Amino acid sequence: MPVLALAACTPSDGPDAEEAATEPETATQSETATEPEVRQGEVHEPAEASTVLGGTSPAAVATSTSQSLFASAPVVVLAGEEDLAGQLRGASAAVALGAPLLLTGDDAGLAAEIGRLGAEWVLAVGAAELPAGGAGVAPDDGASGAGEDEDEDDAAGSASGGPVLVRAPQSDDALAEMLGMNAGGVTSADTGTEITHVAALEPGAFTPLTPGAAAEPATTGGEDTAADAAEAETSTGGTTGAGSESASPDSETGTLPPTEPAEALAGVAVLTSGEAAQVAAVATARSAGAQVEVVPGGDPRATSETVQAIAALEAEHVVALGDAFGDAEAVAWRTATAATGVELPGGGQLVFPGKRYVALYGTPSTTALGVLGEQDVPATVQRAAEHAAPYAELTQDTVVPAMEIIATVAAGQAGPDGNYSNELAVEDLRPLVEAAGEAGQYVVLDLQPGRASFVDQAAIYADLLALPHVGLALDPEWNLGPDEVHMVKIGSATSEEVNEVVDWLADFTRERNLPQKMLVLHQFQVRMIQEVSEVDLSRSELAVLVHADGQGGQPAKQGTWATLHANAPDIEWWGWKNFYDEDLPMLTPEQTMRVEPMPHFISYQ
Repeated sequence: MPVLALAACTPSDGPDAEEAATEPETATQSETATEPEVRQGEVHEPAEASTVLGGTSPAAVATSTSQSLFASAPVVVLAGEEDLAGQLRGASAAVALGAPLLLTGDDAGLAAEIGRLGAEWVLAVGAAELPAGGAGVAPDDGASGAGEDEDEDDAAGSASGGPVLVRAPQSDDALAEMLGMNAGGVTSADTGTEITHVAALEPGAFTPLTPGAAAEPATTGGEDTAADAAEAETSTGGTTGAGSESASPDSETGTLPPTEPAEALAGVAVLTSGEAAQVAAVATARSAGAQVEVVPGGDPRATSETVQAIAALEAEHVVALGDAFGDAEAVAWRTATAATGVELPGGGQLVFPGKRYVALYGTPSTTALGVLGEQDVPATVQRAAEHAAPYAELTQDTVVPAMEIIATVAAGQAGPDGNYSNELAVEDLRPLVEAAGEAGQYVVLDLQPGRASFVDQAAIYADLLALPHVGLALDPEWNLGPDEVHMVKIGSATSEEVNEVVDWLADFTRERNLPQKMLVLHQFQVRMIQEVSEVDLSRSELAVLVHADGQGGQPAKQGTWATLHANAPDIEWWGWKNFYDEDLPMLTPEQTMRVEPMPHFISYQ
């Protein structure tokens, strides 16, 4: 012991003695030094299999998305609700960190969400500020540079019970350094493409996004904004992130803890309508590792691209952003339909818009009821394609060859079942129906029910209606009352009878995850569909089309067309029939496409 005491305390002029004196101190420092803790948030699956996050503001949707996907987050990124440039820059930082991106605009909601997440740091982009006192913020004290002062600020913020506010540097390089990673090349997001660029961001990688020339960021920084930006650039060095709102240089201090993105969510898809107002919500989804799909218009069945994208996702949970998607129930069944990947002739899973149909009308059992029955199956398919071909040059819409097959034919005799309607056997119709489908043609099964009900007859053809390319038509002209017979007066149908079919066919379609089906209502007199304004058009499993069947001279046909339109202003889709023998004269394809409004479905009888 005396020797050890002497060695530690007695000075020495030799190098060996100096080394001996300093080595114990170095060892002590090594033992006490610790690696900084790497912080990581925690994600969770949405509570329901299908969720719609609506809201009246971008801030509300951003907060709801964070609540739906994140259980906790040590760091959140904050941008201004009206600052698109700041949101794009914030999205880049948030996805790189694997952190939620929240927006100003709802002080109470913002404070509550930061508290729920347990966030200890808030990375503020542009001029974004936390609500005063709302989240117990310990603001930065203005000291510049990194090191012990910032550590003390961090400690002070944590000790106060609120998050530390860290201002994002204006320089991309400086922000990348703060995030602990390299900056990728700056990507310019032109107006209308912002969501696409945000959806392409990858967690753990910093890709700076900036608005394109057409996007003007909001300015909320006050009169000194420009001067502050210039001073901030001078103080931080490097190139300024284009388009983002400036912050005063004394705010551009502070550090973030080492972080890594949370474990990516598996089996979660987030659908966005593509509106720029959803930038923050989409960024949060990508931060959580969710797959994002842009669905213009809010219906995943609408295009071939969205159908195939949804089918490839194999999602167990779907979160839809915005009211365009409807309610959660609608999102659930529409997404389930899209997930089948089955498409209609012409692409996608919606009958309209973007398509026009040209059809042969008749029945395979006779040549007397239309051109469809004048040839065998292969020749009928070929003739349908030939009828449609001239129309392709007359419209920008996709022209789909089609057939309208009379499946139940009005009869002059009651028949064994007493209903004055002859029902063709399913197996007799199947060869033509399947051949049409294989050729990319749409099929409509027409019902002339006599004394039977439309629904009862439709059910006979359930096996054919279960095919994705097969729709249904109702022909009220041949709909009889209990004591009526054909050819005494023109038949009619009530809106209640039509709506019975609407409900049956819509439920049938939804339950089988089938693409949207066309429901055609034939009419050439107003009285044929009673209370047409009360026909249910709300079931998006169906596209309801009124088909004008008038024949004869063109002035009379045009008059019928105009009268039917005036009587049913809510009907969006309309059909026109060209009769080979009865029209005087029959219109050419060019003349048919000049009918106003232009027909969506054109049949030849």
